[in-house]
Amino acid sequence: MYYSDLIDRAIAEKHSDAARHPDSCPALVLNADYTPLSYYPLSLWPWQTAIKAVFLDRVDIVSSYEREVHSPNLDMKIPSVIALKQYVKPSEYPAFTRFNLFLRDKFTCQYCGATENLTFDHVVPRRLGGKTTWQNVATACSPCNMKKGGRTPEQAHMRLMSPPIRPTNWQLQERGRAFPPNYLHETWRDWLYWDVELEA
Repeated sequence: MYYSDLIDRAIAEKHSDAARHPDSCPALVLNADYTPLSYYPLSLWPWQTAIKAVFLDRVDIVSSYEREVHSPNLDMKIPSVIALKQYVKPSEYPAFTRFNLFLRDKFTCQYCGATENLTFDHVVPRRLGGKTTWQNVATACSPCNMKKGGRTPEQAHMRLMSPPIRPTNWQLQERGRAFPPNYLHETWRDWLYWDVELEA
């Protein structure tokens, strides 16, 4: 099968010239409707997985890097954007992770507005029966977390900027427009809706 030849050949290239290795060429994966499979984390596949999916006829190549991989039978540009041929229904709600919690709260302490030394706070403390859920956890800076301690916001005379809610994936996507990933390849920008500065 050709894709296995390409992968084997490219891995061999890594050992002969590390600077030419294509590990820095992930593929942005779009659903069949040409929206990213996920935003958080951003749906990226290693180049090997992307090439395999191409040869298994599971995806269409939307755009490619200039970087090529070679085999005895074929030269191929590494895909930079691919789209699934079959639509995958996304889940309505995101995973309850620290990153998604911070994103929901705009990477801001919900008590004082600080953006550094962030952690999370149980609004109703666990010792009072509070659960670790979207609706009871808020982003807090370490000083506010220490100040609040094992009390409720009311007991600590601290006010939340916004009540904690369970966000939908759409709501996190909207939040995320202001917080793009550190690396965005130019071929991805048409498929992501980050707030990037427009050229004059």
